[in-house]
Amino acid sequence: MERPAWAPRSIDISVPSVSRIYDYYLGGSHNFEVDREAARKAMEFMPGLPKIMQANRAFMRRAVRFAADEGITQFLDIGSGIPTFGNVHEVAESASPGAHVVYVDHDPVAVAHSQAVLEGHDTAGVVAADLRKPQEILASAEVDRLIDLNRPVALLLVAILHFVEDEDDPYEAVARLRDALAPGSLLILTHASYEGIPLSPERAAGTVDVYKDIRNPLIMRSREEIARFFEGYDMVEPGLVPMPHWRPDAAPEDEDPYAFSGFAGVGRTA
Repeated sequence: MERPAWAPRSIDISVPSVSRIYDYYLGGSHNFEVDREAARKAMEFMPGLPKIMQANRAFMRRAVRFAADEGITQFLDIGSGIPTFGNVHEVAESASPGAHVVYVDHDPVAVAHSQAVLEGHDTAGVVAADLRKPQEILASAEVDRLIDLNRPVALLLVAILHFVEDEDDPYEAVARLRDALAPGSLLILTHASYEGIPLSPERAAGTVDVYKDIRNPLIMRSREEIARFFEGYDMVEPGLVPMPHWRPDAAPEDEDPYAFSGFAGVGRTA
């Protein structure tokens, strides 16, 4: 397999990557056949996966615009993946010129491509780090350069927490990040769940098994379990809801049924 120029030498291009699979669902070009094969296997059980990802991205953009309207000019996007059109820094800068954005990911391809996309952007940067080690993120040079933790920050944990197993204590990681944020900060979050998927749990579990097979377990949490991530936050209306129901730009009833899979919400620190 020929290695494209954008793929760092340090990565094994024979092993599927969650961020590259996500890129494939969104119609991107930064993925390999091994990623596309895994995605197609997952879609055999859940053919609406691309619709779920599109709804996820649409929510993210609405939430970033909301944050900018609330006067927030700093965005920390953890588990940011491979930048595609309309990513956080583009939406934030359009809504609030001069906004600062830091992307964080542990996937070398996502980091390398983010660095290429952000070349020449003085107000945006990227950190190679893992959500499970929040102190490394908070102590990074790019966060120090671009984020003033004494002022409100929009923390984005979009489609990332369902890849953190309970044994790695995702609740503690989210709490540590929350405790580092100034009052008035926002948590912008989406999470996969069996609730809302227009399939039986047994069939949807086939997709979960595909992710388990590529050693990236997909943890499907209940709405109640997802709500726990917002401890210490006041929920912004309309609360924790299926993605199309969070401050929609268009009528939710026009959305594909798969778009209602999982939950999205925004919380504000007191």
